[in-house]
Amino acid sequence: MATKILLAEDDTDMRRFLVKALQTAGYNVISFDNGLSAYQRLREEPFELLLTDIVMPEMDGIELARRAAELDPDIKIMFITGFAAVALNPDSSAPRQAKVLSKPFHLRDLVSEVGKMLAA
Repeated sequence: MATKILLAEDDTDMRRFLVKALQTAGYNVISFDNGLSAYQRLREEPFELLLTDIVMPEMDGIELARRAAELDPDIKIMFITGFAAVALNPDSSAPRQAKVLSKPFHLRDLVSEVGKMLAA
């Protein structure tokens, strides 16, 4: 069964690119344009990986990641952001094991990082 990835990204074009790249790589991707909807879906079913932008309306990625880790301590978390310094701020409540991929990045880098995380 394909690995399930939950994607939260409010930029429509970016979301579409990411979904296509990950589906092409063989993943089952469910995507949302805001953190709140993504969180509601996480409460309904388990996912192996949460891939989330940090700056989003309604619920930001850090809050989403924190809640996701509360629901499922085993979920892997990757932030995609143009604001890496924000994510890596030691004062942020982001789960410690989360990985950060800074924009801009190549889709192949994303797929490769996702593969590494899921294999770990």
